[in-house]
Amino acid sequence: MHQEHVEPKDRSAVRSLLRLWPYVKPVRARLSGAALVGIFASCLGLVIPLVLKWIVDGPVADADPGGVWLGALYLLLLGIAEAVLFGVRRWLVARPLAGVEASMRADLYRHLQRLPVAFHDRWPSGQLLSRGTTDLMMVRMFLAFPLTFLLVNATTILVGFVVLLFQEWTLGLVLLAPVVPLVIICSAFEAKYAAVARRAQDQVGDLTTVVEESVLGIRIIKGFGRHRSQAAAFRALAGKLRTTELVKARLLARIWTLITTLPELAIGAALVFGTIEVADGDLSAGTLVAFLSTALALRWPVESIGFLLAMSQEAATATERYFEVMDAAEEEDTGQSAAPGTAGAGGMVFEGVEFRYPDAEEGSAPVLAGIDLRIRPGETMALVGATGSGKTTLTSLVPRLYEATAGRITLDGEDIAAMPRARLRELVSVAFEEPTLFSASVGENVLMGDEGAGEEELLRALSVAQAGFVHELPQGTGTEVGEQGLSLSGGQRQRLALARAVVGRPRFLVLDDPLSALDVHTEALVEAALRQVLAETTAVVVAHRPSTVMLADRVALLSGGRISAVGTHQELLRTNAEYAWLMSGAGDGPGPSGEAGSLGDAGSLGDAQAEPVPEAGAEEAKPVPQAQPVPEPGREARPARDTEPLGAKAPAEEGSTR
Repeated sequence: MHQEHVEPKDRSAVRSLLRLWPYVKPVRARLSGAALVGIFASCLGLVIPLVLKWIVDGPVADADPGGVWLGALYLLLLGIAEAVLFGVRRWLVARPLAGVEASMRADLYRHLQRLPVAFHDRWPSGQLLSRGTTDLMMVRMFLAFPLTFLLVNATTILVGFVVLLFQEWTLGLVLLAPVVPLVIICSAFEAKYAAVARRAQDQVGDLTTVVEESVLGIRIIKGFGRHRSQAAAFRALAGKLRTTELVKARLLARIWTLITTLPELAIGAALVFGTIEVADGDLSAGTLVAFLSTALALRWPVESIGFLLAMSQEAATATERYFEVMDAAEEEDTGQSAAPGTAGAGGMVFEGVEFRYPDAEEGSAPVLAGIDLRIRPGETMALVGATGSGKTTLTSLVPRLYEATAGRITLDGEDIAAMPRARLRELVSVAFEEPTLFSASVGENVLMGDEGAGEEELLRALSVAQAGFVHELPQGTGTEVGEQGLSLSGGQRQRLALARAVVGRPRFLVLDDPLSALDVHTEALVEAALRQVLAETTAVVVAHRPSTVMLADRVALLSGGRISAVGTHQELLRTNAEYAWLMSGAGDGPGPSGEAGSLGDAGSLGDAQAEPVPEAGAEEAKPVPQAQPVPEPGREARPARDTEPLGAKAPAEEGSTR
């Protein structure tokens, strides 16, 4: 996935860099002081040629050795003073600019946490990482060096030419001749270099994405023997970046060559004309030495223009990329009091809820259309449907990971859209099908579900999730699980994610197939403990297996983006053909509605035209024995993904991380 960049028509490096002012403003005093010190130090270097003039026209012409030594002492003192002043300038900017970079990085991270999930769906993580690392490093380097020295060098050049014109105005005009060509060349260079710099930094983001995905997916790469193809893909991206960097190098070489050559030609011409004037007696030797020394002292300020412009363009591009993310709208959080719901609207209620993804094509069918569903207080509702019916999407609307396009969702009569997010996420706890753990200890991962929970709540949550294996780990609940928790098995990660969801005793619980990675014996133990938690909360559980459905009081069938039937498991088995077919496990072919027959959910677009079925069921299914729930076909035959004998701990899983 690549985040395309559209080059703005009115792009301006200055305009981009001016956006840094809110960050620079708190340290403007030290930056201004550093600039003044730099200007004074640089101009102090222009005094050295004047001392040389005095030495040549005075002590040297008069054969006075004492005067020569005195002049040498003056030069030494001037050199030391210049070096000390430049050191002071560096000291003045180092600490504040490190603070600016840290502040920008903290703001970026905080902003990323507040952006909607839809934003993260669109942006590759490598692009975000590169904006928070290499781009901000370029910004800091610009503030530390080009920002100061563009001013210092410009002032030095201006003062230097005034001195040159004062010493010998005819030779000064010779040195001024390249100014107009240099201005034109620098303007053309700036436009070309800006486009190449942007392309290079975008390619760095793409390369970062590939590296991150390869590291996180190393087991898949090794398991399928795809290391050669991944390396080839990396080499291809690295080759593109190399080509772009070579284009940058060629542009820099051209500008550097021209900026160096033109002033050198001017100095050479001034030397010839100055020598002729000295020979004719129109100019003293000391004045010519001072003139040439001043001209040579201005070489670096002039030649550095290309280098400083290049760094400034890269910083402008980095700033632009940074604010592309910062300008993205955060999740709206009104913080207003919610309007009360209708009488008797307790529990979790969906009223005419519709949803389509922000990047969906205009006119496309919504993922969810006209969802009307009520989960009574203290009730557990199982959500069942074929792949792509929108189950995961629907559950993501409850904690407002996505915002409903139309309709509303209420919790105990309060509209969640008007509820502060902090309060909403205290009320609602979520366990996702794909458990995500962080590079922290087991206890820290679980307690993320409730910041105020203590050791007692932690142990209770681990007990509910049948995660007793943590006590056999090297440091128990203090054991670090590693990046993404990959040191644990899939079942262990899923149980810790479930423990995280229940640790805070939430009023509302959303579980997206939380037991999919467990073996049948562990699943039975977790279900038994989970029933006690579900009895104290209002819950919606995405179910893909009959055993998970049995945790619920009622079942809602989601078909084509709509709730087509609601009832108990037994009622729907008797009265709804689609539900009976789904529970039969015939998952390889199309079902009664023509949809794929898997109970998974990818959150893709569903058919919004499916007509709702009355709660009692509008379709007649073949009679199914009521005494026993329909078993999941192939369940006993499939290999256990997280084996743990009933009543005992599996030695392969307990006791240590993998």
